[in-house]
Amino acid sequence: MKVPFLDLQAHHAPLRAEIDCAIAQVIDAGAFAGGPFVADFEREFAAYCGCEYAIGVGNGTDALWLALLACNIGAGDEVITVPSTFMATAEAITYCGATPVFVDIDESTYTMDPARLELALSSKTKGIIPVHLFGQTADMDPILEFARARGLFVIEDAAQAHGAEYKGRKAGTLGDAGCFSFYPGKNLGAFGEAGAVVTNDARINEKIRVLRDHGQVRKYNHSMIGWNCRMDGIQGAVLQVKLRQLDRGNALRRKHAAGYNNAFRELETVIAPTEAEWGKHVYHVYALRVPERDALLAHLNEAGIGCGIHYPIPVHLQQAYRGLGYGRGTFRVSEQTSNEFLSLPMYPELSTEQVRAVVGAVEEAVAFAALN
Repeated sequence: MKVPFLDLQAHHAPLRAEIDCAIAQVIDAGAFAGGPFVADFEREFAAYCGCEYAIGVGNGTDALWLALLACNIGAGDEVITVPSTFMATAEAITYCGATPVFVDIDESTYTMDPARLELALSSKTKGIIPVHLFGQTADMDPILEFARARGLFVIEDAAQAHGAEYKGRKAGTLGDAGCFSFYPGKNLGAFGEAGAVVTNDARINEKIRVLRDHGQVRKYNHSMIGWNCRMDGIQGAVLQVKLRQLDRGNALRRKHAAGYNNAFRELETVIAPTEAEWGKHVYHVYALRVPERDALLAHLNEAGIGCGIHYPIPVHLQQAYRGLGYGRGTFRVSEQTSNEFLSLPMYPELSTEQVRAVVGAVEEAVAFAALN
C-alpha cells in the first residue's frame, strides 16, 4: 500500500462546500486584503488560544519579524534561540538587525534546553525565542523565569504547535508573544501563505497592527516605517472554517502517534518521539530517530511510504550563517538529531490500514538491517 507523506486533498474534501461558500463571500464582498474576514478570524483564533489579541499577517516569518520589532529588538541586540528549527526563526532575528545566538536542544523533547541559556547570555541579549518543535512545547517555566529575572522578551515560535499545550495553556500564550504559520501543511493550514501573532500585551498588539500595514495608523497617515504584511481576506475566511476542525484533527494525530509509538516500542534501533510530562503534543511532525536514517528512507521510499527529513542541516551550520563562527560539534544534540530524524506520514485522515502499512514497512526495514 502506498501512503503519501501528506494528503491535503483528503483533508479538504469534506470541507469543500463550506470552504467554497466562505471564499464566495469574500469575492462578493470584495474584501481581499485584510478586512472583516481577517478580523473575524483574529477574534476566533484569539479565543481559541485563550488570549486577548491575535493579529493576522502574511506568513509565519512575518509573524516572527513583526513580533521582534514590536519588542524593540534591533541593531546591536542578540536573541537566543535553537539551531534545530526552520531557517525562518533565525532569519527574522537577522532582518531586525539583531544577531541570533544559539543554545542546544534537550535530547528527549528536541526543544530548547533551559539549562544552557546562561551560556548564551551576554550584555547584548534582549530576547529569547523558544521553538515548539514538531508540535511539542518547550519547557516554558524555566525559560520564562530566566527571562523575567533579566528583563528579556520571550517570543514563542509556535509555527508547528497549533493547539499544543503547556500545563493546560495553549502554545503561543505563555511569553510576550506567540508566532504561528498557517502554511498549507500545518495542523491549521491556509490556502496559501498566512500567519498570526498572539499576545496579551496591548502595546505589542497595537504596534504590530500598524507595522503590518505600512506603518499606517489610518489611511495615508504613517506613524512609523512599516511593511506590507497583511493577511489576505480569502485566507482569513478559509482559516475560520478550518479552525473549527483543529481540535478534532489534533486528536486524530495523537491517535495515530500512539499507534506508531506502540508498534515501535520493541524496536531497539528506533527512537520514537516522546510527549513531555508538562504538555500536550499535537504531532505536526512525527519524527523518528534512527542511526541509519538514509537506509531506512530508501527502504520506505521503495515501499511507497512518503517520508520527510526535518531538518538535515542545523541553522548554525548553514552557509548563510557561517559568519557567526559556529563550528561543527558546537551543538551536539542538534547535530546528532539532524542526521537521525526521519518524519513519517502524519495527518488526521490517515486510515488504520495506512498506519499499519507504515509500521510494517519500518519493521521490515529494521529486520533487514539487523540481518545484514
